[in-house]
Order: sequence, then C-alpha cells, then structure tokens
Amino acid sequence: MKTRVYVTLKNGVLDPQGKAIHHALEGLGFSGVNDVRAGKLIELDLDPGVGEAEVEEMCRKLLANTVIENFRIERAESAA
Repeated sequence: MKTRVYVTLKNGVLDPQGKAIHHALEGLGFSGVNDVRAGKLIELDLDPGVGEAEVEEMCRKLLANTVIENFRIERAESAA
C-alpha cells in the first residue's frame, strides 16, 4: 500500500531553506510570493497489514523530528 508522509517545520521554527528559495524566486523576477516553507515528502510502499499506528510510530521515531516538525500521513487505496 502506497503511503505518503509529509514532514514540515512547525510554525515559529526558522526555515533557512525556505528563505533561500524565496530569495531565489525574487531574484528570478517572480513577485507576489510572501513566504516559502520547505518540507519533505517520504513515500513508503507498505504491506497491507501495516496499521496506521505503526506508520505514526515510524514517523515519531525516525521520519520526523517531532520537536520541530509536524507530519501528515496519506494512505492511498490501491485500485483492484
């Protein structure tokens, strides 16, 4: 089962990568971008028996630093 984990910095945590992207966009002539926050996407291909609680544990123990990051899990139902 395809599972996506989106990891983003919590509000209030400095995001130097987002600032660099914002600066680069301005340098390329793009206007109207007020702020940029960068994150990461992790795609997992899991056995159907892997439960939601187990995926959350993976996130808390390895995939996200829960002190400074939030995570969101999306599970895709495979077409039969």
